Amino acid sequence: MRKRQIPHTFVIVFMLIVVAAVMTWFVKPGHYIEENGVLNFYYEDSLPQQHLGEYHSEIQTWQVFSAFFEGFRRQSSIIVFILLIGGAFWILNKSRAIDMGIFSFLKFTRRLEKNFIVRKIGVDNIIIVLIMLLFSFFGAVFGMSEECIAFIVIVIPLAISMGYDSITGLCMVYVAAHIGFAGAILNPFTIGIAQGIAEVPLFSGIEYRVFCWIIINIVGIAMVLAYAGKIKKKPSMSLMYEEDSYWRAGQIGEDDKIEPFVPFSAWIVYAVILVAMICFSIYYPISTIKIGMKAATFCIIPVLTVIFAVLGALSLRKTVHNFILLLLAYTVIYLIVGVLGYGWYVMEIATLFLVMGLAAGFAVGNTGSEIAKLLLDGMKDIFSAAVVVGLAAGIVVVLENGGVIDTILFGLSKSLGDFGKVASVEIMYGIQTLVNIIIPSGSAKAAITMPIMAPFGDLIGVCRQATVMAFQFGDGFTNMITPTSGVLIAALGVARIPYQKWFRWVWKYILVLVILGAILLVPTVLMNLNGF
Repeated sequence: MRKRQIPHTFVIVFMLIVVAAVMTWFVKPGHYIEENGVLNFYYEDSLPQQHLGEYHSEIQTWQVFSAFFEGFRRQSSIIVFILLIGGAFWILNKSRAIDMGIFSFLKFTRRLEKNFIVRKIGVDNIIIVLIMLLFSFFGAVFGMSEECIAFIVIVIPLAISMGYDSITGLCMVYVAAHIGFAGAILNPFTIGIAQGIAEVPLFSGIEYRVFCWIIINIVGIAMVLAYAGKIKKKPSMSLMYEEDSYWRAGQIGEDDKIEPFVPFSAWIVYAVILVAMICFSIYYPISTIKIGMKAATFCIIPVLTVIFAVLGALSLRKTVHNFILLLLAYTVIYLIVGVLGYGWYVMEIATLFLVMGLAAGFAVGNTGSEIAKLLLDGMKDIFSAAVVVGLAAGIVVVLENGGVIDTILFGLSKSLGDFGKVASVEIMYGIQTLVNIIIPSGSAKAAITMPIMAPFGDLIGVCRQATVMAFQFGDGFTNMITPTSGVLIAALGVARIPYQKWFRWVWKYILVLVILGAILLVPTVLMNLNGF
């Protein structure tokens, strides 16, 4: 008998578009109209006289196909944003700079064994914590997900050599990145897109998000440390004890060495970027950084330029990889400054990362043609994620043209409004969590759910920032268990961990994190938080 397969994400999205079209056959069209500062709902056939002719909805049939075009048109900026980010990081990954950074990090942690206090705490525990914090930070800031797969073959042999198992190694990289992804601080793929659709200031509410990221990391890392400690005491307790013989044999990772080099092109890139930063310093000598209701004015760009001049020259005295890591660090810093100081959005952020990718490519000595090929390879790698954003927007197009979105919101508000703010935001969280199991793409889920959830929150008195948080948590945790996630399946394949064994281990871990997310949502509706 042929084994049933989970449909492709595109198929799932198209099925949802068809369902949306069918809904327009049975759901009565209606609209919310603002009157004297109050939103009132009217069915289309009973609109007040002054609003007759303003709305015209029709049952959707063949429009399920034309909705694709309109969906791509609406989400064009986000689609281009995703493609440029994917291409830029592909170039960066091919430079092996991040690999060298990880190697240097591991080498540094081994030096800590000389310290008495460190030996008492356990250098292995410190290594696990530091590595998980590093990848969690990457996940929280720029949405590291697919990128972490390359590091699995580096970290799992390390975990095995320390007396742990491949599950521990996978947790150190993949799980850590997705803990950060769930507790996102500046992740442009989730927070950036969701806040943009919800029409709230980009990356606002950062203070509480940092708090949530810290709490999630404390709980998540503590559970991994507890498990790792049990495995070290008795390795045979691991579900992967027999399969890990492959890693114990040392067949992968031993010959992976990155040779340091500094091509002349790296110095040219350094000089060009320094000149550009000097020009920016002259043009923007003073910047006002706003975080929540607070603001600070100082000469941050000139200071960053001076620091780059020094660190850039020092980094190139050793290897171009150090210089590229510096470029990555400065990209993140400039993203923060641009968003908080100058109101940057997807166009500026995409441009920033594209420049970083091009600079990294030229710095390692790639020709223009080679960089173009790498850029296209990166875009092809993430193309499906970009396309699904446009496809998913077609669902909203069909619902809007059928005039049923406001009717659905009206029904939800009538049925759920009496539960109170806390229960309502938790129901949103539960819906986002369930949707994530079917469609693991954060960008696609934002395109599908936020146009509905954000105004629904308005109706029941839940602020849009809390709605974004419900999306954020619902999008993040179940990524580590859903079989529809290509990243998870790829990571398990590289780690040589069967899905069924991973499920047996991770479901309790996910359950704890899901409950924690529900608890962290409560203050967003009960407390007066900055940005909420």
